Amino acid sequence: MADPNTPATTDFLDQSEIDRLLAGAPAESGQKQLFIRADGRRGDAQFAGKIERFDFLNPVILPEQELRRLRVIHEDFIRYLSARLSLFLRMEFGIKMAKLATVTYANFTEALPTPTHVCLFKAEPMLGVGLLDFSPRLALTIADRLLGGRGHSVKSERPLTEIEVALMEDVVVIMLEEWCAQWKCDTELHPVIIGHESSGRYLQTSPKDAVMLVLGLEVNFGDCTEAMQLGMPYYTIEPMVKKMQSRRQKEAAVTPVEKRAVWQKTYDHITMPVRAEWEAFEISLREICSLRVGDVIEMPAEFLQQTRVLLNGVPKFVGTVGLDSDRVAVQLNRKIPLATEEKFHVKSDGRKSS
Repeated sequence: MADPNTPATTDFLDQSEIDRLLAGAPAESGQKQLFIRADGRRGDAQFAGKIERFDFLNPVILPEQELRRLRVIHEDFIRYLSARLSLFLRMEFGIKMAKLATVTYANFTEALPTPTHVCLFKAEPMLGVGLLDFSPRLALTIADRLLGGRGHSVKSERPLTEIEVALMEDVVVIMLEEWCAQWKCDTELHPVIIGHESSGRYLQTSPKDAVMLVLGLEVNFGDCTEAMQLGMPYYTIEPMVKKMQSRRQKEAAVTPVEKRAVWQKTYDHITMPVRAEWEAFEISLREICSLRVGDVIEMPAEFLQQTRVLLNGVPKFVGTVGLDSDRVAVQLNRKIPLATEEKFHVKSDGRKSS
């Protein structure tokens, strides 16, 4: 039997226990805020690192480098899509990227306006269901253009009829085909439309905490300027992102191999004049006229090491003149740079020689 003098234990704290806990807690004023390092150790007072806030409700799980890579992929997608839809609708269809970010599925669906036009699709054989959200005014303007209209903005915010939804499917297929074509992976992606919705309130295509990669677009079509969004679960594109990462790592690890010229057999019978010369000293015209057979002109010995070899009249190499048995030979020491070739190839009057 319990002692009546012993106080009963409960799962709740009374006011006196709360006061004792608050009294034992350190005061905020005069003391630094405690924090925990990434390795689990408590941070000390001398730590001068940078502390950044992390939003657990809207996590950005992709590093900045991968976001830049995804931005490049979607910029190409926007450029090709704009050109293709302009040809299909026979009218300028301008698209600009408004945002590219990661949000949770719950936040994405709650932010969808009502009414709206949401197309549900899959990119076979990848898992997951993607969402393509149109503004109703933009969808009605496109449907009016497909029916022969001039592309003027439709001043209406009503859901689409079955006929208008069927007309919009042609545009949706073009958009999804272009989006799938930008993912240059081993497996070819095939878009499949699986449904349409006029509100995002009751969508249950992914868990509420699933991370979505959302591409926000600003569309200019005629006098209609509206927004459009494409959302894809991250677990759907994660295999393709990992393949891109591994491919870039392999390319970075492979050392570039120097390409050498391959000799073609058709070159065997082509002849080219080859000449060796020196850039000697200058003498007067009188001295030249006084030269006779048997005269000897003295030249410095280092001239032999500065022999220029010309191929078809163009200086290409610098070598050293010597004897090989009973023949005069030139040993090639270095190649003349292209800029130096141009300088040698200019005549004294400033014109380039032919």
